[in-house]
Amino acid sequence: MTNVFSKLYSGKKQDLYYERDMSPDRSKKLKKDIKENEKEVHEYLYDCDDVITRDFYMGQAQKHEMALMYIDGMVDKNLVQEEILKSLMLLTRQAPLEYSLGQNFFNMVKEGLLTAADIKEVDNFGEVVLGILSGDTILFMDKFEKALIISTRGWEKRGVQEPATEAVIRGPREGFTETYRVNIALIRRRLKDPNLKVKTIKLGRHTRTDVGILYIQGVANPNIVDEVLKRLNTIDMGGVIESGYIEQMIEGDWLSPFPQLRRTERPDVVAAGLIEGNVAIVTDNTPFVLLAPGTFLSLFQSPEDYYERWYIASMIRLLRFAAAFFAMAFPALYIAMTAYHPGMLPTDLALSIAATREGVPFSAVVEALIMVFSLEVLREAGVRLPGPIGQTIGIVGGLVVGEAAVRAGIVSPIMVIVVAVNAISSFAIPNYSVAIGFRLLTFLFMFLGTVAGLYGIMLGLLALTIHLVTLKSFGAHYLSPFVSFRFSEGKDFIVRGPMPSMEIRPGYTRPENLDRMNDRYHDTIEKAGDENADKQ
Repeated sequence: MTNVFSKLYSGKKQDLYYERDMSPDRSKKLKKDIKENEKEVHEYLYDCDDVITRDFYMGQAQKHEMALMYIDGMVDKNLVQEEILKSLMLLTRQAPLEYSLGQNFFNMVKEGLLTAADIKEVDNFGEVVLGILSGDTILFMDKFEKALIISTRGWEKRGVQEPATEAVIRGPREGFTETYRVNIALIRRRLKDPNLKVKTIKLGRHTRTDVGILYIQGVANPNIVDEVLKRLNTIDMGGVIESGYIEQMIEGDWLSPFPQLRRTERPDVVAAGLIEGNVAIVTDNTPFVLLAPGTFLSLFQSPEDYYERWYIASMIRLLRFAAAFFAMAFPALYIAMTAYHPGMLPTDLALSIAATREGVPFSAVVEALIMVFSLEVLREAGVRLPGPIGQTIGIVGGLVVGEAAVRAGIVSPIMVIVVAVNAISSFAIPNYSVAIGFRLLTFLFMFLGTVAGLYGIMLGLLALTIHLVTLKSFGAHYLSPFVSFRFSEGKDFIVRGPMPSMEIRPGYTRPENLDRMNDRYHDTIEKAGDENADKQ
């Protein structure tokens, strides 16, 4: 391992700090002397007062020296005491057994005495240090150039709760937590399929964060799986704290205002995505899971779309797309119509707008900028404040600021309505990242509407369409299935068809098996219909 030393001076006192890359390095092997192994580990974990070392002797004759090392607060102490110390110190003293110092003794401890469920044998310091930092317990035995990593992770964690950002009326109430293994188990609980594969890698030179790649073999396209692994393996950074780090590092176009991966806190969404051929990226220490590839339409879908009847889901989807347009272009349309094209408005409406603007000292674009900026500040303040206070600030602040601005004659009442519709529409978009993207585009379209009216807005829509058409996510067209439309994919498009008619998986994932539904289902339905007709 590479050692980097830096000396910090404070008066006459000199402190030496170590900064080491803790990635598993198999070049530095363990030694037979247990004290030398302990000393070497303590050199790696210098000035770490929470590292606990427990030396003890095993057997009736007290001949076999051993040592445990772990980090206080990251292990379950009951497991350490009951499954390790009690087994090796107490139970072995009650049986008059003679142990040799050969390989048989090491195997006897590993396979016959320890009652822990997960034990791994290692022979190098890299994996030993990484195991300690991961919350495991290390068992050293004197006279052996090997050690045992015993899984005793037991830190405090948040329980499984309903996700706050993806609430549904009908559907499961479980959400991911910040614990990697719990999140994997939540997915496994829904997909009891041996073809569900989980590959775990570690990212971040300092954090060594567990990142899992999940896919269903025989459904997911191997090229997409390989591309995901290839992009993840290119990440070389100091730390991966949240899945957002990974998302920004592996997305294809980092200049785009739209996310190219779908993120979710819901295990049922991940399970459904895996069934359709997506690849899931689960990151430790965060409840957000990434799904690749992502498309523009998939970011507008909610899990509830598949739990309700098809016509209800279709109507709600159409409302979302309308809301996205209003969230992006409604203030710009108001500016263009009042400043450039008042003749396109009905006479009564034009006169009403002119009457409300009487006495307002600013132009329509300045009005819009004042109100949109004020609303964004209130929204950000409401998010950062504690829950009850944040909701109060958002509601009361919006009412007070809007009413005060109208009474002061700074803005017109219709501008307050326009900006309110714009803000409410952005909340109707299920994906938070997409909603932020449309909120940013609001300012761009306001500028285009100010410069060139409706012509500028149309040019902006054309440029946005070109960008979305050329955008790709792991080889999938971002506007699929618009780009390569097939009639069978139209059943889960802007509108959602009846569940029995959705026979194939979406084409953008390029799944190995397109069949979502077995033909026997339709044969059974037709047979049941014929039998009912014969009875009648």
